[in-house]
Amino acid sequence: MTSIDHASTPNASASLAQAPEPADALVAARATAARAAARELAALRRQDKDAALLAIGDALVAQQERVLAANAQDLARGEANGTSASMLDRLRLSPERIEGLRSALAELAALPDPIGELVRGQTLPNGLRLRQVRVPLGVVGVIYEARPNVTVDIAGIALKSGNAVLLRGGSAAQDTNHVLVEIIRDALEASGLPRDAVQTVDDGGRPAAQAMMRAVGLIDLLVPRGGHSLIQEVVRNSRVPVVQTGEGNVHLYLHADAPLQRSVDIALNAKVQRPSVCNAAETLLIHADAAETSRAVLQALTAAGVRLHADERAAALVPELRLEPATEEDWATEYGDLQMAVHVVDSLPEALEHIRSYSTGHTEAIITDSIASQQEFIRGVDSAAVMINASTRFTDGGEFGLGAEVGISTQKMHARGPMGLSELTTTQWIVEGDGHVRS
Repeated sequence: MTSIDHASTPNASASLAQAPEPADALVAARATAARAAARELAALRRQDKDAALLAIGDALVAQQERVLAANAQDLARGEANGTSASMLDRLRLSPERIEGLRSALAELAALPDPIGELVRGQTLPNGLRLRQVRVPLGVVGVIYEARPNVTVDIAGIALKSGNAVLLRGGSAAQDTNHVLVEIIRDALEASGLPRDAVQTVDDGGRPAAQAMMRAVGLIDLLVPRGGHSLIQEVVRNSRVPVVQTGEGNVHLYLHADAPLQRSVDIALNAKVQRPSVCNAAETLLIHADAAETSRAVLQALTAAGVRLHADERAAALVPELRLEPATEEDWATEYGDLQMAVHVVDSLPEALEHIRSYSTGHTEAIITDSIASQQEFIRGVDSAAVMINASTRFTDGGEFGLGAEVGISTQKMHARGPMGLSELTTTQWIVEGDGHVRS
């Protein structure tokens, strides 16, 4: 995986302290404008925000030829630079994907507005009336790789939750993101909303991403989305609060009683449907007593083009396939491609121990008809999402009914799992009295 901006630097951590002053000035100016826009957004009525979301979706479809032309430039540059097929898939837009973005924005518009939602409240014995309500975070910064759809998803969620957003999308998608942000800002202005609610610092390059990490008091929350290098660079070096997202060394476990066809269907969907995303399965754990089912699954994955890295016992199940020997490194690898590690275990506790040793805390799945085994798996897994007889691909804001997501948090505070509207809010206490004074 690459670090921020897909650039190779001898010492990324050391470079943070040497970012040129213009990048700090650029980020400060735009974050300050974003804070002013956020104050306006926080006071908007729901219908105004929803109308803007629908207007953005319509504008994207109306101007899709412009978007696709810019996207073609990014794709051509990526192919010339030898970008992997999985990364190109993340980068690629199409009329169908643009229509999908409009649908996601419409779904967001249909969701309840989290702002002002009562979290809890009470009247104290002294008569003070307390309410804890949801309010916007303010300015959210997002640093992400070659995913232009993220530009739209995040802008939409930020708008609906009353936040302004500062985006750094990386050079791989620079032409696409430039056009998308222009369209979004124009649609906001046409809807009577502040265009500075959505801004990019892509023109500041890598130093601007580093400046975002230092923008204490200007950016309220920083969210990195991408590969291991990008996420860890932000987590290690940011002075702004960070939500760690997206690293997905995801496990799929076939228990001893795993039904054959269900196992084949789920394994293929979890690995093959879109292998480049963080909720794709990366390691297949199989119980030693599920030999027949395991053989069928391994044969189906191989036929689908998946390169399997198997331990000796797994390879012995299908000797005709001559699977590649797995190494210790394979158990900890998020491939993001048509590759998968395969390990045989003798028990459910052994499977759980393997998951605890190598999981990134994203999603784990079990296939079994045993209620007792399902419950043991749920109790034993410490990840943001646990799937029972379902594909890991469902760990997604849209699939969870959140409309979209800013990212999938793999930490425990302040959000965990897909981050939708509520996860971009904080709370405020409102205390009402009648001349109360404290004795």
